[in-house]
Amino acid sequence: MSHKLTCHCGAVEIQVTLAQDLSDARSCDCSFCRRRAAPNVDVALEDLTIIKGADSLSLYTWGTKTAQHYFCRHCGIYTHHQRRSNPNVYGVNIGALEGVNPADYAPFDWVDGVSFALDEDTKQKT
Repeated sequence: MSHKLTCHCGAVEIQVTLAQDLSDARSCDCSFCRRRAAPNVDVALEDLTIIKGADSLSLYTWGTKTAQHYFCRHCGIYTHHQRRSNPNVYGVNIGALEGVNPADYAPFDWVDGVSFALDEDTKQKT
């Protein structure tokens, strides 16, 4: 199903086709996501199109630089991120989908991002 995703101020508009049902939304407990607390669902890389505001998106990344988190530089709303667990998909913030109230899909399953295997491999090498 196709959805319009927007930031709070309207500077960013993205068209997405979800790879999952909204009832499959989940949250992650890694050090970044647990602070953001935005449940998200998968979208294939080719199924996310920035309609407007590409220049308003800022990127935050750290560590392995695999996870790439995008947010509106004006209002701060997290829109989507390229997953470190599967770089072939984006996770999109269901709270930024037009007409979707995340409360309608709560409670959310949690992904164990704290114990992500690639992070453990990196920690052992340093």
